[in-house]
Amino acid sequence: MHVTGGGDCLVLMPTGGGKSLCYQLPSLLREGCGIVVSPLIALMRDQVEGLLDAGVKAAVLNSSLSWEEASSVEQRLLAGDLDLLYIAPERLLTPRCLDLLERAQLALFAIDEAHCVSQWGHDFRPEYIELSMLAERFPNVPRIALTATADELTRSEIVTRLKLDDSPRFIASFDRPNIRYEIIEKQNARSQLQAFIAERHVGDAGIVYCLSRAKVDETAASLASAGIPALAYHAGLNATVRARHQDRFINEDGVVIVATIAFGMGIDKPDVRFVAHLDLPKSIEAYYQETGRAGRDGKPADAWMTYGLADIVQQRRMIDQSTGKDAYKRVSVGKLDALVGLCETAGCRRVRLLDYFGEASGDPNCGNCDNCLSPPRVWDGTVVAQKALSCVYRTGQRFGAGHLIDVLIGNSTERVTQYRHDQLSVFGVGAELNDKQWRTVMRQLVSLGHLQPDSEAYGALKLTASARGVLKGETKAILREATAAGSTCKRVVKAKTAKRAATSSSASPGSSLVPDSHDKSGNAGLLSALRVWRTGMARKRGVPAYVIFHDATLEGIASSRPKTHDQLRVVAGIGDKKLERYGDALLLLVRSEVD
Repeated sequence: MHVTGGGDCLVLMPTGGGKSLCYQLPSLLREGCGIVVSPLIALMRDQVEGLLDAGVKAAVLNSSLSWEEASSVEQRLLAGDLDLLYIAPERLLTPRCLDLLERAQLALFAIDEAHCVSQWGHDFRPEYIELSMLAERFPNVPRIALTATADELTRSEIVTRLKLDDSPRFIASFDRPNIRYEIIEKQNARSQLQAFIAERHVGDAGIVYCLSRAKVDETAASLASAGIPALAYHAGLNATVRARHQDRFINEDGVVIVATIAFGMGIDKPDVRFVAHLDLPKSIEAYYQETGRAGRDGKPADAWMTYGLADIVQQRRMIDQSTGKDAYKRVSVGKLDALVGLCETAGCRRVRLLDYFGEASGDPNCGNCDNCLSPPRVWDGTVVAQKALSCVYRTGQRFGAGHLIDVLIGNSTERVTQYRHDQLSVFGVGAELNDKQWRTVMRQLVSLGHLQPDSEAYGALKLTASARGVLKGETKAILREATAAGSTCKRVVKAKTAKRAATSSSASPGSSLVPDSHDKSGNAGLLSALRVWRTGMARKRGVPAYVIFHDATLEGIASSRPKTHDQLRVVAGIGDKKLERYGDALLLLVRSEVD
């Protein structure tokens, strides 16, 4: 009602939480056309297709249109024949487009993915900063900025740069209870990933994130060779190949896309059952946004990640070697430290995640993350920490974890003997732990802030000021025990399914959380037929299947088995327009399958 009444505001709402409705409904209720500033063509296309299918007069204005198509959209805008118009920020800021908008009747400006305006955000786009001029050039048109990921620092910059200082902030819960968070120690990431998919997600759609293009290609090929339909996506691929892979992921069932962070913003596929990270993201905001692409339909989904000490070292080196100013580097290090803290916590990951965004959790145990499902053991590692820190000091603070561990265990490698480190008092002092255990210790000492990567010597670790307290026995080092290589959740998942389903259903009322293969009501055949019908209709209309109907709607139809239009109308996801367009076909299908 605030925006409908002409007010400006900032909206923070989790992915899949209904942000689009916050500007779509006011655009329909107010006179004129709502202008949606969106950063990606894929996002515009998918949203417009869904709106058109629901009977809304929507269009896009971007570089994908021919001159004739763009001219037609412009004429419709001036004639008042559009409810919503999606425009890329680069195009909106052109003199021609601004002149066009000044001649049209506008309902509002919606600035989607507003975190792109912040230099502290994980997806900064310089052109977004110039959107501040909307307040000056269109003072009587309400503006709504929307994002799913922004800590307090980013929120403040959004408000300042978009001149929303006196506007209210509407902040929904960041909790996605249907997503299970799991972070495991990296050993053989590709093998771990294949085991994760084989154990829990055969035939499911998923996204796998890697840091480099080469790793994307190698991982996609590895999954494909294991019989998993996986496709690569990164900026180094031909544009036609990227578009083809993205279209297959969106339109087909069970496709896994392996990508760099270039993939995902604006992807509205609701049935992504898992998001996996093979490398550490840059921040909790990036992690939250990327994992939020799973389970948009409210059904159970997994956010799974492997990480190790090398990930921390690599991300820290990228920050130190960046061209950013010192203030930017300090903030980036702080964000990385917060993410590492999430990885290393022995407590509930969901509580830690929500706390980062300033949201208190009433329950210290969410029942749907690896630490809650299988609580890790902790131990007093002060003595071994002292050994590790002493080894770092006595070897000159210029060697990486591998070399330090060789010294601690007592391995007389060529490099150890070359530097005469086999003559040091710390040589062999840590033989009670194996290589894997020592790597866990080293990683946790970095996460606790007692060690840090040296920006001038790749891979080297050096002491921090807090290391003195550990070495002198004034500070304890409480460490997590190393976990097994596989999933920490798999042995307790079945026992927790009921609780998880109940929690998830509260987040998405009316959606069924029972997998097809476990359908006890005899609806599996009807549901399968509905999906086949939906696929055929989507191909006929040239749109993604979820634009026709989401899975939850098909499940609602299969469960209720409607016999009349009135009975079909009460199924969630079926409005008047879709009832008019698909009602007869659906009733005929239900009748043929049930009778």
